[in-house]
Amino acid sequence: IVSVVVYSFVVKCGLNAVSLSDSGKVIRIHRADYGRSDRTICSQGRPSQQVQNVNCAASTANDHVAQMCNGKSLCSVSASNSVFGDPCGGTYKYLLVSYSCEPIPFVRTVFCEGQTADLSCDSGKVIRIHRADYGRSDRTTCSQGRPSEQLQNVNCAASTTNDHVAQMCNGKSHCSVTASNSVFGDPCGGTYKYLQVSYSCEPIPIGE
Repeated sequence: IVSVVVYSFVVKCGLNAVSLSDSGKVIRIHRADYGRSDRTICSQGRPSQQVQNVNCAASTANDHVAQMCNGKSLCSVSASNSVFGDPCGGTYKYLLVSYSCEPIPFVRTVFCEGQTADLSCDSGKVIRIHRADYGRSDRTTCSQGRPSEQLQNVNCAASTTNDHVAQMCNGKSHCSVTASNSVFGDPCGGTYKYLQVSYSCEPIPIGE
């Protein structure tokens, strides 16, 4: 998968919340700073004494924003002392965030006939099946120790595999599926088959 990463800079002043999101992708924080590093950003209407200190930075801002946002498709962070502490009393501060929205990584795995596919995601994420195939599409996968006649048919596919695996696994943090004819039917008798699954672990939708 080739992806183009677009970097965005977001500035929010005072108590406004910064919201980062991009459908179908997840956030990766590159840098986050809360404080003041110049006299022009978020200076409109502010007395000069509140914008003079340009060596003001909360030391934990980057780690805090990364912890709140990395790996999520949506996050909100309030630019406030209550979140980051007050690194410079009397100075009007802002939150500057550099982040990218990156494709959710796919997991691709193969299970030979008779094996059980255990799919799982880390806490806070759930499975989304992108593709599942039970059958045989080449002569090399799951071929060790098998007679050649069991590997010749490479146009073998159970038609209901994708729907079946999706129904069993989508929205769960863990699921198990056995690669067997009893689960998917036998699309090609005499051929030794395997189950191929491509899935991603995605943030649990807000509200669920």
